[in-house]
Amino acid sequence: MKAAFFERYGPPKVLRIVDVPKPTPLVNEVLVRVHASTANQTDCHMRRANLFLWRILLGVRRPRAKWRIPGSEFAGEVEAIGAAVTKFAAGDRVFGARSGANAEYLCVAQDRVIAHMPADTSFEDAAAVPDGFFQAQRALRSGKVGRDTRLLVYGASGSCGTAAVQLGKHLGARVTAVCNTENVDLVRSLGADEVVDYLRDDFTRDGQTYDVILDAVGKLSFLRTRRSLRKGGLWVPTDGLVNIVHALWSPWFGDGKLVSAGLPRNNQADLLQLKHLMEAGEYRAVIDGVYPLERVAEAHRRVESWQKHGSVVVAIVPASE
Repeated sequence: MKAAFFERYGPPKVLRIVDVPKPTPLVNEVLVRVHASTANQTDCHMRRANLFLWRILLGVRRPRAKWRIPGSEFAGEVEAIGAAVTKFAAGDRVFGARSGANAEYLCVAQDRVIAHMPADTSFEDAAAVPDGFFQAQRALRSGKVGRDTRLLVYGASGSCGTAAVQLGKHLGARVTAVCNTENVDLVRSLGADEVVDYLRDDFTRDGQTYDVILDAVGKLSFLRTRRSLRKGGLWVPTDGLVNIVHALWSPWFGDGKLVSAGLPRNNQADLLQLKHLMEAGEYRAVIDGVYPLERVAEAHRRVESWQKHGSVVVAIVPASE
């Protein structure tokens, strides 16, 4: 089978398309013919491995074999099942999260992060949603976002940001979204109560305060924005090592507190919640563009531009098939 592949760390050009053995499902696994996957910031972090932490996880000098195929989201059709599988059958349309998803085939245990696709959803839309949804869900849970919470989402047009706006509204929050001029209408269409164009206005200077500030792109400084928090407010970053230091002292200075979004603990129950929200019309995919597998390096470059909106999809099987 064909798969995206990198055997050394570096820029997008280290990615190439290779032939690798087609996997065989274990007794509790399903074999998925992948129709669509994505390229996201996690994929880019893993490919670059600029921080030594990534090299500890993936391999110091070069990525270990299990990490050489990028991609963490997928949508496709079940081609075969193991003898003990009861939740899925051949021909089922499924989606979920699994490493190594930029490949034509993927094996996933039936109790891991896999579910039947939402009704009337394309493979591209289904592949585009899990990662952003899980990131946003962790962050909003850490921020204890609920009804009438005044929530500000910075970077509201990315995959995590568009998810946070939609989830925030589902939870009953009053959502202020911050994005650039190009994406104001998009973010408003997702349900944001207020939209701030950061190219024209600075939300830290308008006197407004919030119960929760979510930095969905890892670009904000807690020091700069803490005065925009209400008394007892929470500031939730999704990236940035400096935030570990800030988290230690933030409870002792000022009214706001920095809290971590937590480590990924994606599960099938949360994926099923996403499926139900999409079927209820309360959540939709936002796609920046669709790139064929052969152009996966270009997809990574788009992600690293920091100008994308929503998700960058990698089409493994052309939509016409």
